[in-house]
Order: sequence, then C-alpha cells, then structure tokens
Amino acid sequence: MVAKAFHFKSVFRGAVFAAAGLALAACSSVYRKHGYVPTPDQLAEVVPGIDTRDSVAESVGIPSSTGVLNDSGYYYVATRFRHYGAAAPKPVARDLVAISFDTAGVVQGIERFSLEDGKVVPLERRVTSSSVQDNTFLRQLLGSLGNFGPDQFLQDQ
Repeated sequence: MVAKAFHFKSVFRGAVFAAAGLALAACSSVYRKHGYVPTPDQLAEVVPGIDTRDSVAESVGIPSSTGVLNDSGYYYVATRFRHYGAAAPKPVARDLVAISFDTAGVVQGIERFSLEDGKVVPLERRVTSSSVQDNTFLRQLLGSLGNFGPDQFLQDQ
C-alpha cells in the first residue's frame, strides 16, 4: 500500500513538472519576419540619376508596394513581430526603404526609415450612415401599394 502511494506521488509530481514546463515553453517569445528589404550592398548598386525603374527591379528586386500617385516610387517594407503567449503580436522592428523616381523613371533618391521614424495613426471605427435602404423588389412593390389615389388614374380633359 505504501509503495502504491509513493508511486502515485511520483507520477503526480512528474505530471505537475511536465505541465509547468509546457506552460513556460508556451509563454516564450516567438519572432516572425514579414516582408523584404534590400541589403545595404544591394542598395549601393543603385545609382541615383542613372538607374531606372527596370534596372532597380532587376538588381534589387520587385518592391512590396509602389507609389499610389503616378507610380512615384518603390517601397520595400520588412517588419519583425513578437508573438508572446495569447497576447496580440506587436511590431518590434520595421525597416522601410523608399526609392523615388522622377517623371522620366530615373532614380531620384534612396531613403531608409525605421519603426522609430514612423508615426502611429489611430484607426477610426466610425461609420458614415446613409439614407439608402436595402429594399428588395418585392418590398418596394408592396410598399408602394398604399401610395396611389383615385385622382392619379382619372384624368381631367
């Protein structure tokens, strides 16, 4: 009987230590990187005033995004996120390389930004209401039945 109690206690202790070890391992930080930023060596190959959009895309790579207005530039963005337990992932580092072009498509300048250079822009959750109602054809037809009067059908000559 004493041997069974001792065996049960040792198994219970082992299970508690295993659960504690798994809980600690689950709370460790996991880092993930999203995006692509060219290395400084690759950016050294891009010469302002000489290289064009096509030569930049060939030597550095295709950008993750481009300028919205008139294809004004190439933007390479890489972000490193920290995942910790059940908490929402938080950006730890962000690198952005902006290559701007003139109207002829020749490189005008190369700029590098980091997370510290950015500004936090809060998103607004407000929704603009509209007077447009989502009525089906049948609802519109039945809704207009009471809007007719006899004088609309009789015409005075």
